[in-house]
Amino acid sequence: MTDTIPEQVNGHTKPKISLIKWEPEPEPVETPELEAVDRVDNPLADWLTAPDVPILPAWARSWQSIQANVTAFGRLCVWHCQYHALRVPKYAFRMAWLALKGMWRAVRGLWPTLTASEHSAGVKALRAQVKVKPEDVTLAAQYVLAHRERTVARRWRWGTAATAVAATAVGWELAPPLVQAAMAAAVVVPLAHLGRGEDAQLLDNPTPPLRVDMSAQQLNDALRAAGLLKQGKGDDEGPRVTCVMGPVRDGRGWSVIFDLPKGGGKTAADVLAKRTAIAAELGVDEIQVIMSRVRAAGGGHAGRVSLWVADDDPYLGDPVPSPLVKMEKFSVWEPIPFGQDARGARITVPIMWQSLFFGGLPRRGKTFTQRLMTAAGLLDPFVRHYIADGKGGADWMPMKAVAHRLVMGAEDDAVEALKAMLKELLAEMERRFVLLRGLPVSVCPEGKLTPGIVEKYNLPVIFVTIDELQEYFTAMEKDDREQVINDLCRIARRGPAAGFISNFASQRPDADSVPTKLREIITLRYCTQVVDQTSSDMVLGKGKAAQGADASVLSEDHRGTGVLVTGPASFVTVRADFLDGPAFSELCQRGRALRQKHNQLTGDAVHDVTAAADQAGVSIAPALSDCLTVMRHTARMHTVDLLQRLENLDEDYGDWDAERLARELEAAGVKRTTKQVNIGGKNLAGYRREDLEAAVPPELLNAR
Repeated sequence: MTDTIPEQVNGHTKPKISLIKWEPEPEPVETPELEAVDRVDNPLADWLTAPDVPILPAWARSWQSIQANVTAFGRLCVWHCQYHALRVPKYAFRMAWLALKGMWRAVRGLWPTLTASEHSAGVKALRAQVKVKPEDVTLAAQYVLAHRERTVARRWRWGTAATAVAATAVGWELAPPLVQAAMAAAVVVPLAHLGRGEDAQLLDNPTPPLRVDMSAQQLNDALRAAGLLKQGKGDDEGPRVTCVMGPVRDGRGWSVIFDLPKGGGKTAADVLAKRTAIAAELGVDEIQVIMSRVRAAGGGHAGRVSLWVADDDPYLGDPVPSPLVKMEKFSVWEPIPFGQDARGARITVPIMWQSLFFGGLPRRGKTFTQRLMTAAGLLDPFVRHYIADGKGGADWMPMKAVAHRLVMGAEDDAVEALKAMLKELLAEMERRFVLLRGLPVSVCPEGKLTPGIVEKYNLPVIFVTIDELQEYFTAMEKDDREQVINDLCRIARRGPAAGFISNFASQRPDADSVPTKLREIITLRYCTQVVDQTSSDMVLGKGKAAQGADASVLSEDHRGTGVLVTGPASFVTVRADFLDGPAFSELCQRGRALRQKHNQLTGDAVHDVTAAADQAGVSIAPALSDCLTVMRHTARMHTVDLLQRLENLDEDYGDWDAERLARELEAAGVKRTTKQVNIGGKNLAGYRREDLEAAVPPELLNAR
């Protein structure tokens, strides 16, 4: 049996169905009505109601705020010390002048005492009376007595002063320098204080220069102008944000964490999308505005924003050398030191189980930044490097000392070498998966590579580094291009579990140069300056610019600076550590020595004559060494092609011709068995690699 009970829902009557239980109804129990503390007729209401206001000031409500204020106070103290220290000569001159004025005032103030002026009036009066009544003996006696008392007082006071000065002089002469300084201060400071007057001051009153100033009112005005807060009516300026922390000085800028008002329909994502407008309203460049959403893990919610506004561009200045340069060894299982953020905090990047993509305009530090990852792998002897450089320049040439495979350039022979390298990688990946599947759970609990498996089964971590990826894709036919793309996707998608770390880079990350299906499976992305937000999204991911990860705001001056995306909602602008060419070459030689020590030097690095010469300190003619480098993928090469590749390797070869190349190689000991070589049916002037290798010192050839 059912009974229908009407229920009010949104102003409408809705039937509610409930079951009736055949039980006797319990007798109602009278409960005393509790009186609310906020009733009007309750005399204790005001006393019992707790005010809903914070008990601490804004700067003391969080540890971050306290730390920021203490740091800012310490920096302010240092600034004041430096300010006044530079003005010590000025202060010394000012104190000397004030001390002279004080001396004059002191002497002028003490003169009546020294001259017993209090007796002079009586003496003068008696003298005048004596002149009127010279026959009055009593009056004359009084005058003589008063004059004698004044004379005695003067002698006593001048004697006391002279004794004090003499004692001070003797004490000064006998005192050590530290006590002399204290005595001088004890005299000069009071005199300077006496001479300074009412308006004069000894020290300057500096005002620390703030390039950027911020208050809660300015923040609200900026957000309101950007359309993130509703406009008020009349005297009511409208809703305001709630500052959870700050604004407070934080390093070289202002920091604030605020909550958007409820009822406005705006979220933290809306604030991030208005970065440029907010920066304009605050009067700064958008590169100085660092914003992020505060997630629940950090005590935030969808309407809480962390904002930091720098005093100036935080990404300019002298580059910071990479700490890898001073390290003897490094494990790639640890996060790699990568750079610093806007506040100078160290940024590290864990790369195990990850794949990386670097993009950006030419000459913005993209390759230098990409090499940081490889440099970390150089210091780990259990890392095997597969390198391909589509440009074929000198940036990656030092890797010949370490690389298991090194492909330089995007010519036909280099493209074939790249395809062979990818096939080798795929075969190795499948071999590893078979081995990992056969290991017991106690050894391989997650079906992935572990540090213990690496050394026990000789399965080093594999770095697959390909720079200028677009050069290979544009040089390939359609079928070869699709095959290479599929191979790279398989390595990037399945390889991390087998210890493969993909590290790709391209100058033109569009759909033609780097296909979307390859870019979309990359987990870590880094982008230097690009021309617009569309290009930025191509590197960092669709919609990242709207979230605040926009590399188009970077300028030409931000070399080595880019936006690093580490997750769907995690990004940071990083000024990458600096690692120049000579330092990278030195790391490559140390990496070669480490691998030889652990018996991990394999592949092309074992047979590379020029790398062995560099390690042994044996001198090979530069022309011979460079020719061997550019002919590493072919046994024969026409002179025209050889000169072109040499120029691509080093611009200094731009003015060389066939005759000069022949002279230089002949001086290096090259004896050509033939001056004509047949390649693809074309019989032209050229060189054979065997003839070049014959000019290498025998000890290097025997050591390969």
